[in-house]
Amino acid sequence: MQTPLKNLVQEAQDWAKSWLMPNLARIHPDLELRVSKQARRMALRLDSKKRVVYLVVPSRTRVDKAYKFAWDQRDWIKRHIEELPQPVPFDDGSILPLYGKKVRIKVNYDPALKRTSIRLEDNKLIVDTNKEDPSGRIERFLKDYARQALEELSIRKAARISKKLGTISVRDTKSRWGSCNQDGEISYSWRLIFAPRAAMDYVVAHEIAHLAYMDHSDKFWELCHKLSYSYQNGKDWMHHHGYELMRFGAVVE
Repeated sequence: MQTPLKNLVQEAQDWAKSWLMPNLARIHPDLELRVSKQARRMALRLDSKKRVVYLVVPSRTRVDKAYKFAWDQRDWIKRHIEELPQPVPFDDGSILPLYGKKVRIKVNYDPALKRTSIRLEDNKLIVDTNKEDPSGRIERFLKDYARQALEELSIRKAARISKKLGTISVRDTKSRWGSCNQDGEISYSWRLIFAPRAAMDYVVAHEIAHLAYMDHSDKFWELCHKLSYSYQNGKDWMHHHGYELMRFGAVVE
């Protein structure tokens, strides 16, 4: 019985991937393959949170062509990985910039405790815990803290232009720091809590301005400017340094 052509094609594709992936590792150990049915051309995508570069290739790309593309871009890959800021894990002693203030994590481990409790006191984030690794609980606390801060700031700015807000949520997005839909529902990246105040204020002003203008017209930018207390500084920081926010909570290998 003959093997169907479809199966043969799939086997060939699987073999090509299995050959390509270890060879990509020789170009750089943090280079990974992503095969995409939607991609029209090959591209490199830096994931600053996972600290890897993805080689994105259309599903029918020849393996030798994909390898050559990555090889030709090896200097770009190496440079961008090396330029990533050092990760800041949620560990005892780590220093976090919270809402414009430097805060040191202080973990008090006690296996006799029934649960983990976290509180902010002056310049310390105090974590009393029975967990050997409380990083997940710390992240949850910081997300709640970010949600409260972003919600309060959004409410104040929306009131300035007499616009009604919908629900406000926080997520762990990679490329969009905020979004606003027609119903006035706004979503922010919780990592904005690590940005300078001017930068976070600019992102909030941007999304609140969308309550009045669901576009990027001149009137939108004028309003965004008025709603920001330091528009240019905030916008410039997010443009040049926004990727640095992904280092917080990253695990040091």
